[in-house]
Amino acid sequence: MLHADSFGNPLTLDDAASLPLVDDFVLGFLSSEARAVNLLALADSDASPMVQAYCATLHLFAESREAAANARPFLDKARAGMARATPRERRYVAAIEAWAEGDIAKAIALHAEQAREHPRDLVSLKLGQYHCFNTGDCPGMLRLALTTLPAASDVPYVHGMAAFGYEQCHLMRDAEASARRAIGMCRKEPWAHHALAHVMLTEGRLSEGLVFMQGVSDTWTGLNSFMVTHNWWHVALFLIELGRDAEALTVYDREVWGVVKDYSQDQIGAVSLLARFELAGIDVGARWDDISGYLVQRTSDHVLPFLDLQYLYGLARAGRPETDELLRNIEAYAPRAPLSARAAWEHVCVPAARGLVAHARGDLASAIEGLGMALPRLLEIGGSHAQRDLFEQVYLDALVRTGSQATLTGAQGILQQQRNGQPESLRLRRQASAVYAWLGLEQLASRL
Repeated sequence: MLHADSFGNPLTLDDAASLPLVDDFVLGFLSSEARAVNLLALADSDASPMVQAYCATLHLFAESREAAANARPFLDKARAGMARATPRERRYVAAIEAWAEGDIAKAIALHAEQAREHPRDLVSLKLGQYHCFNTGDCPGMLRLALTTLPAASDVPYVHGMAAFGYEQCHLMRDAEASARRAIGMCRKEPWAHHALAHVMLTEGRLSEGLVFMQGVSDTWTGLNSFMVTHNWWHVALFLIELGRDAEALTVYDREVWGVVKDYSQDQIGAVSLLARFELAGIDVGARWDDISGYLVQRTSDHVLPFLDLQYLYGLARAGRPETDELLRNIEAYAPRAPLSARAAWEHVCVPAARGLVAHARGDLASAIEGLGMALPRLLEIGGSHAQRDLFEQVYLDALVRTGSQATLTGAQGILQQQRNGQPESLRLRRQASAVYAWLGLEQLASRL
């Protein structure tokens, strides 16, 4: 039976009664709401291709080593019903199959084609952006959003997706305009909140960013764990930079860690925030012990290099013996990673992994060597500018703590450029002041 989803896309269903749960998925996925998983209730009762492909999508978003195997039965059922599927549905199923097989380049190509042929297939759009994000293709993120925008300008979430694409391409004025348009259409648009937080952080508008995010936080209800914890993660970043350490720790304890501790994105958010606390001189107590108990399950995942690096650093900071196991596994996996991602694993992830473990263990020279090799190509492992900044902070910390004339000279150049962009940051002020003092430039230290 042919129906239509919330955005007018023709939809093949076994039963009209399935439509509300399909719309829960479509709208919930776009709005980052937990109701998207309600669709799984149809897994056994509706064998139509899109229901099954959407179920597979949800399983793949677990970002675990079991995710592809868990998605496969749903993709098999979707493939079995392809004779009655529309061209849009067939292309979507093919894109999810490519994702499950690790052929991300093929998946992106299919989502791009979908954006041109069916620009109101906004689930496909968001997935295409997700893959572009994870491969460092910021222009690809923006191109997808702009392709669909003329046909979907009535949908606030499309403006939010455009905003993040603009921001990752360093087009800040366009990013802010798109984010504010999305929020003007729907105040509860957490992805647009997130995009605007990125703009304000990048531009050094720290106090403004904190006030903005706290001011919209009342709308972060019913969201999936990634979205709610990640937006609070941004709140914590503003607090750290502004020197409000106790408040930042409270946000971590109450809002960032503990929503879904088994989930990859919740774990890396917690790892990166704990690391930033320590790099800013904030004592995190025994918090590494809690999170590391969940990270030990990740030693063979290798879903995304960006994820593995943060699992690894968390294990290393906790002093867990599984650190060495994960590092060996990364080194062994890199040469056999899917071809489209192999360079990122071999030439970015491996040296970065060695550098992060070295830093956690106090081997600063090796940390500088490994991270120094990786940083120029760090974009290739995905993540946002704000997320990848963690690795730059670790590298900077190694330069400063090594304390030689050469490393302090390198640290000065990095710190001063960052200070220029974020004059409100008390963290950067403290770090730069110390470096200037060590370099014998006390008169500059006193001016900061």
